[in-house]
Amino acid sequence: MPGDDTQRQQLGEYIRMQRQMADLSLRRMAELTQVSNAYLSQIERGLHQPSLRVLRAIAEALNMSAEVLMAHGGLLDAPPVSEVPPRGGTEQAILADPDLNDDERDALLRVYRSFRQGRTGA
Repeated sequence: MPGDDTQRQQLGEYIRMQRQMADLSLRRMAELTQVSNAYLSQIERGLHQPSLRVLRAIAEALNMSAEVLMAHGGLLDAPPVSEVPPRGGTEQAILADPDLNDDERDALLRVYRSFRQGRTGA
């Protein structure tokens, strides 16, 4: 079905963008998720629809909820702000803010993460 291809592409692009913003290599993401590099690459390119187990592992590696990941990937309707779990605090709030577009979210997340890295020395 054509809609499935679009959703897989959208999900894959979102996962890649989040992985890059988290400064994770594909190899490191594979280690964190216990999913092969090749399979993660195929997911990011929209060639495969990951299982719920794989989506949860990816979300955990990216420090976000699986529901938010699926919503941004076009698999679920975006949850209302009141339903977004508090896990991740500031990052979750940025991701859930309906007044921000994707570019604004990305910019805010990069700035926030750069401040956090500066404080933790990570």
